[in-house]
Amino acid sequence: QGQLEETGGGSVQPGGSLKLSCAASGFSFVTSVMSWHRQVPGKGRETVGWITTGGATTEYRPSVKGRFTISRDDVNNKLFLEMNDLRPDDTAVYICKASQRSGPNIWGQGTQVTVSS
Repeated sequence: QGQLEETGGGSVQPGGSLKLSCAASGFSFVTSVMSWHRQVPGKGRETVGWITTGGATTEYRPSVKGRFTISRDDVNNKLFLEMNDLRPDDTAVYICKASQRSGPNIWGQGTQVTVSS
């Protein structure tokens, strides 16, 4: 059974940076499209961006484009989200997701990111 575990969240001041990691196990990471999402209490979950197999293509929501970068390490089965120039409205629980070639989607539990002065 596949699992995802996010780490790297924390509190940071506006303009600061954080790098999140998502460790994958129990499924074929290399053949999965991977994505980051974020959840704010009382609001719906929104997609931050995704990366295709092999890392050939990345896409981002407009509000994070140019500030966030998604990458993957297919040797160590890890997904990353590098976040720069963080803003208060980036505050959320950040969750990684695996879209498998065959089989159900897999979600992590999430890691909290708080941007506040």
